Amino acid sequence: MADIILIDDKIKAAETKRAAQIRKKKLLAVQRVLQCSQCAFKCEKCGSQIKMADPEDLTDDGPPRFPYRFCESCEEEYRQYIRHLEGHDDPDCYWHNDSWLDAWKKWIDYQGAFDSYLKSKEFIQLLQELKQIRFEE
Repeated sequence: MADIILIDDKIKAAETKRAAQIRKKKLLAVQRVLQCSQCAFKCEKCGSQIKMADPEDLTDDGPPRFPYRFCESCEEEYRQYIRHLEGHDDPDCYWHNDSWLDAWKKWIDYQGAFDSYLKSKEFIQLLQELKQIRFEE
């Protein structure tokens, strides 16, 4: 009879260990996705740290509205990209060629794809499961 109890205990221990591994895998998945991708203090394009705006530097209109968080350099490049799309090319910026345009377009498409993933029902389900696990512990 003692052997049966030991087997049951081993099965329960194995199930507990497997559940902990699955929980850890889920937490790591969310951590990888969210760790720095949503950081308000880094440029979404190049990853450099963003200097926080000095309140004295802000106009009544507030900071410029962009769909992304940029450092000063990437913000200027983005402005030039938008101006180029509007037909206002700067002939002095000869490096703003088709490859440059394609790189910006692909980066913007990537941002849209990543945003779609964060809003997907599967990712939302993963977040909800992690909330339940946290409340159960």
